[in-house]
Amino acid sequence: MASKTYHHGNLKEALISAGLEILSEQGMEGLSLRNVTKRIGVSHTASYNHFSDKQALLAAISTAGHEQLHQILLDTFEKTKHSSSHIISEIAWAYLQFALDNPAIFKLMFSGALEEERDHPEYVEISQKSIALFEEIIAFCQSKGQLPEGRVEKIAVKLWSLVHGFTYLMLENQFPIEYLQSQELREMLKGIIS
Repeated sequence: MASKTYHHGNLKEALISAGLEILSEQGMEGLSLRNVTKRIGVSHTASYNHFSDKQALLAAISTAGHEQLHQILLDTFEKTKHSSSHIISEIAWAYLQFALDNPAIFKLMFSGALEEERDHPEYVEISQKSIALFEEIIAFCQSKGQLPEGRVEKIAVKLWSLVHGFTYLMLENQFPIEYLQSQELREMLKGIIS
């Protein structure tokens, strides 16, 4: 792929976009500040105005991924909260679809590659925002009788563990083919969380 030349605009956003492209194409092995700057045609030192090191770049890419996922989940909730009796399964499906559409960024977001999360305030902010949204969805579903009474945090851990585990098994092709042939993926996921 020919490298894109960066001319004007927001260098930080261009670096993040290039990082996302490299991550999708080559995985974590290909992701470096040098490769990102080369991709957009700026000097390696130009990246240091925005990212002190690879960890800062990973934080920015993870933050961008979490922002995308948060918006998808929020949009799904807004669309389904007054018309569906299966809000949680719709949220779970949106989560799975995001991961299947963006496997490299999804794996980075939950990989532990970002070593000092607390050193990156934007990352912490979107993470907390997403947790708050998930808790809001659970409380709403409880109020509609779609989820049992109980501590929201306890239900959140259970549901996220189920959906996230299912998602990772799909991303890594770990389900036996016989499991996937017998039913539609969406119905399979719905059955797990109901």
